[in-house]
Amino acid sequence: MNTSFSRRLINTPCLIWSAIFIVVPLFIVLYYTFSDGNGGFTLQNIYELRLYKDVFVTSVIYALIATLICLILSYPFSYFLTKISVNSQKMTILLVMLPMWMNLLIKTYSWTVILDNNGVLNRILNLLGFESVKFMGTPAAVILGMVYDFIPYMILPIYTTISKIDNSLLEAASDLGSNAFSKLRRVVLPLSIPGVLSGITMVFVPSISTFYISQKLGNGMILLVGDIIETQFKIPNYPLGAAMSLVLMIFIIISIAVMNKFGDTDKGGIMI
Repeated sequence: MNTSFSRRLINTPCLIWSAIFIVVPLFIVLYYTFSDGNGGFTLQNIYELRLYKDVFVTSVIYALIATLICLILSYPFSYFLTKISVNSQKMTILLVMLPMWMNLLIKTYSWTVILDNNGVLNRILNLLGFESVKFMGTPAAVILGMVYDFIPYMILPIYTTISKIDNSLLEAASDLGSNAFSKLRRVVLPLSIPGVLSGITMVFVPSISTFYISQKLGNGMILLVGDIIETQFKIPNYPLGAAMSLVLMIFIIISIAVMNKFGDTDKGGIMI
């Protein structure tokens, strides 16, 4: 059998799946974005997006803060993870991945039990003699939920990239007089940039498009783009919801393109 034909035959199911579940939905979004309720062409839906500029800005800020916190926590954790024994690494990675196997709704809802006014955290504060603190409905609670749900997607690519660094490079740096900090700054950090960019992308994208986290931990007081999109499709107002979805998709594509441009796709698993 011809090799080229075999390759096409193997790729056919993937192409069909992509066409049905990726390409077709994109065209549906485009159709509703530029159509009115009667199916006619209009730019009104795009024009109405100006009413939600504050929501877009808030979503970007929250996503950036959550991504930055994940990076600050994940990089040293991933670095020191590569320094422990192989068996300990396997067990730790398993613990990191374990929450990823759980439903996001369950993980997020569990935080309401902890952060509620009568939740676990406030009960501990009361036992220690402190007054209760309002956590639910605050930006801190929403960002905390984002960090908790998405931090594994930052840890794994950074860990994978650092663990692949050739140890002979570190030995050479030591022979040239580099101390531990110098090796981290001059060798490990530059070579781990692809993993860092991949982790940033994998955290920022779901953070900017999330809606359940802000609904549960924000108590409906904090609206993000995902919340508005869900509301528009529930009304239903498909054209405006599709327009907001299109803008969000464009923003995400631009973010991924920027990350790919500054990352080496051969070394760090940058997306797309």
